[in-house]
Amino acid sequence: MEDLKAIVRARYGENHPISGDYDKELAVKCINGTFVGVKTDDIIAYKGIPFVGEQPAGKNRFKKPVPFGKDEGVYEAYHFAKGSLQPESPDDAGALAVTGEDCLYLNIWKNTADLSAKKPVMVWIHGGGFTQGSTVNPLYDGYNFVRDNGEVILVTIAYRVGGLGFIHLKHLPDGADYPDAQNLGILDQMMALKWVHENIAAFGGDPDNVTIFGESAGGCSVTLLPLIPEARGYFHRVIAQSGTPNYTSSTEQAIAATDLLMKELGCKTVADLLACPPEKIADVAGTILALEDWPERDGELIPLDPYDAYLKGEARDIDFIEGCNKDEMGQFACFMTPEGFTDYFIMRRERKFAQMSPEDVEKLKAFLDNTPGNQYHKTFKLGDQLYFICPAFRISENRTAVGGKTYHYFFRVETSKPHFLSGHAAELPAVFNNPQDIFFSGRPYDDTFNHTIQRMWVNFAKNGDPSLTEEDSPTGQAIQWEPYNSEAKPVMIFDEFNVHQSTEADYGIVDWEKTYPLTKYFIF
Repeated sequence: MEDLKAIVRARYGENHPISGDYDKELAVKCINGTFVGVKTDDIIAYKGIPFVGEQPAGKNRFKKPVPFGKDEGVYEAYHFAKGSLQPESPDDAGALAVTGEDCLYLNIWKNTADLSAKKPVMVWIHGGGFTQGSTVNPLYDGYNFVRDNGEVILVTIAYRVGGLGFIHLKHLPDGADYPDAQNLGILDQMMALKWVHENIAAFGGDPDNVTIFGESAGGCSVTLLPLIPEARGYFHRVIAQSGTPNYTSSTEQAIAATDLLMKELGCKTVADLLACPPEKIADVAGTILALEDWPERDGELIPLDPYDAYLKGEARDIDFIEGCNKDEMGQFACFMTPEGFTDYFIMRRERKFAQMSPEDVEKLKAFLDNTPGNQYHKTFKLGDQLYFICPAFRISENRTAVGGKTYHYFFRVETSKPHFLSGHAAELPAVFNNPQDIFFSGRPYDDTFNHTIQRMWVNFAKNGDPSLTEEDSPTGQAIQWEPYNSEAKPVMIFDEFNVHQSTEADYGIVDWEKTYPLTKYFIF
């Protein structure tokens, strides 16, 4: 961990104002300043660009992001900025970064060898369960991505996480002045997308062709943002990797999480929280609110039932790629050990039983009874279904029912890490093709496979269709990806040496009778 921590922390640096000469070819004039990047071969990287007028520290803690304004200054964009405050964790390289409240920055990569005008823009939103992660993670470095796909511009954005990004405060005695605290991280993402919309043309990007994509919490984010009218004007397509509205809380759950945090901190008011060191808030929240401290389905910014909102036709004109991995729970089993994983998720399962009708509890018990293996295997497979597989298919089903276009995938490549299999985040090394970073995969994947996924993502960003022709396919073979429909249920299967179109039924991916109906409980 210490070696990885040193690598991640070495990527951080302070960007300073420039008062003297600078390379005009590396400079881009934006609304809030002129930013000077660093060129390596044909790739220019602009790192640590602020997308807010003031950072969310001090008086701005628990407040919505401050809009960026005009600035005639010239600034370095040489280094990654700080990540959002969070406990250090060996489970996510981004959680080993230099962190602080002053964390709302973005990064941009463009390939100068490709002279295409108005390039499609791809904006990455990182994962981490809304409690950890950062753009500093070497896994998300965009150099290789734009080197091999020069016709797009890649952007990675930061947002507040954990107790500083998602905390319900309105019920506290002095909470009325903090009406947005429960969804600050989502509001940060919206501000970053606004900055991209208003500035990316200066980098050669097309503000009218923006695809947002993300994994885990980032995947959840990109399925929530289309349901927010104010956000919809900033992007045009969505790629959701192992993330759905399942990772959200009801208002009642959010209040309970806040009350638990307040008790642990010895705080009774927002004033008490403001007097508390932000590092302590982040550390305590990260310790006691894991898998609890999430965006709130408040009925204001985020619908009370996001799945129902899709079924009613919200965002039907925004095309999606949606999918997940074969053994999602493998990441948790790897990091927690099988024994720790089993104990923890049985505890969560039992707690969720109390929220469910007797009939639905029987569905769960029937699924467990019919799943071979010991408690570990049963718990693992139930988690795959409830937390990832069924919610992803519900997005595709609901959008298809009202005329929305979604391309569905199922990733099956197994890592070399113990117990990980094709676990949560296993697809990330393929999407970014950083073969030196094997944090999740344990091994480099086949290079042709990586490029195949990248070309599908890029083709989708360019024209809304991820299919490959013989000319643009890394294998030289065309791959037609059919949009999802509720009858045939076509699915793109990502096997390392056999990417192919199939159907859900061919692989028996979903238990439509026992687990799919339980997505109504937002059961994570």
